Order: sequence, then structure tokens, then C-alpha cells
Amino acid sequence: MKNFIVPIDFSVESLNGLKLAILFSKQAQVNIHMVYVLQKSSDADKQSQDEEQRIAQGRFEKIIGDFQPQLGNDSTIQFQINKGRVYQEVVNLADQLSDSVITASTHGASGFQELFIGSNAFRIISATEKPVITLRKNYCPEGISKIVLPIDLSAGSRQKVPFTTDLAKLFGAEIHVVGVHTSRGKQDVKKIRSYTSQVAGYIEGKVHCESNEVFGDSIPDMLNNYSNAIKADLISITTEQSSGISLIMGNTAHQILNKAEIPVLCLTPKHMTKSGSFASMGG
Repeated sequence: MKNFIVPIDFSVESLNGLKLAILFSKQAQVNIHMVYVLQKSSDADKQSQDEEQRIAQGRFEKIIGDFQPQLGNDSTIQFQINKGRVYQEVVNLADQLSDSVITASTHGASGFQELFIGSNAFRIISATEKPVITLRKNYCPEGISKIVLPIDLSAGSRQKVPFTTDLAKLFGAEIHVVGVHTSRGKQDVKKIRSYTSQVAGYIEGKVHCESNEVFGDSIPDMLNNYSNAIKADLISITTEQSSGISLIMGNTAHQILNKAEIPVLCLTPKHMTKSGSFASMGG
């Protein structure tokens, strides 16, 4: 978590990604890289694109002037203006930088283009192995003190545990390990309770850990209700299906990102396997 990539479209909503990155700078030295992607245009439109770039540069300079004093731990903030597809440029920049995290709003619009209304935020998540933290609408937490970590039947849902634990240690946050039950079948309930116990055993001694379980038909609603009840600041999910009932970057994860009122940390099993994971806990 050294380099934070923040897609910016100059909307209030997109600046929440920057505010979240600054929140991390209060805990450790980080480098914040804001990126704006110019609209595609033909050579005949070069003049309008040059004007767009000039305006974007001026806006970035103002943002840096406003936000740089808020940085902590000798952290840095910079910007770049690229051409291409929004999600590809964001992902490419994240791939170029080691230990990178993407913080992005799922909503936002500028005078130039609509960046995140639609599928761009979800395309970013689907196209990268890097951690992505999404924020909805005009909200950024003032701190991270409680993290909800849902556990289901998939091995992938447990592979997010090491990264989430490191993030909790950074903020001194507590983790709520929540067994998510969409079935009351004895075998399924027993498995999820076993997985939840294993995860809690890994976390305990590193950060404060609470264990709980929820039952219902809608995973997004269950997570949202639980998060609201404990006043959580972040939900950690996986976004690729491994096996079983997984919190995937499909309909379920899409709904979680749309319904969650707090930031959502999205991790892929492939990313986490590289950094050390619960791969051996498959079941």
C-alpha cells in the first residue's frame, strides 16, 4: 500500500477517492497518483483536446494546492493526463507501480465526460489484480476503525484475509468476521462456521477480532444491514469466483458495490495468492 491510484473526473464524487488516499497518508508514507483520461478525438478535434488538457491541468493544480497540506508522513501527490480508455489507463498505471491500490468512486460526472456512471469502475475491478477500494456517492469515512470481512463457502472469500488484516493493523481497526449463510443446510452451516473459526484464529493476536454470522437470501442486504448495525467503515470482498457460493465480480458483488453505504475493498484471489494467502485452506 505505497502507491495510490486515484481516477479523477473533477466531480465531487471522484475526489472522495483522493480523500481516502489521504486518509492512508495519515498512517504511512504513500504516493498518490491522480489520473484523468482525455476524451477520444480525431486529429480534426486536436484543438478541443488541447483545450481539455489545459483545463484539466489547471484543475489538478488547484486540487494539489487544496489537498497537499492535508498529507501526512512526507507523502506525495501528483497527477497525469492520459489518452485512451478510462479503465485501461487506470489499470496500466497501477500495474506500473509496485504495491499499488486503486481508490475510485463508483459515481461521478464532469463537464468533459461521465467517467464512473455506468461500468468503468466495475471494469477497473474486473481488469486488475490490484486491490481496489470503491466509494459510493459523496461519502468518505473520517477513519477506519471497523472492517466487515464476510466468509462464505468459497476458498476465495478467505484469501482476502491477509491483506485485510494488514490494512486493519495499519489503522488499528477491528475486524468483524461474518459467516454469510444463504442456506440453512447443516453441512453448509457447519463448513462456514469452521471457515469463520479458522479466519478468526488467523486474525486474533494481530488485531482485535469479532465473529458473527448472518442468515438470509440477499448477501448485499445482509452485509449492508450488519455494517450499519455496527457502524462499520469498510467491507472487504473477493471479486473472482473460485468455487462454491462466492462473492464474485458478478451480480452479487455488483449489488454489494451499489448498495454499500461505506467503502468496499475488492480483492482477487489471484492477487492474494501472490502475496500469501489462505490457499491451503480450500474446502
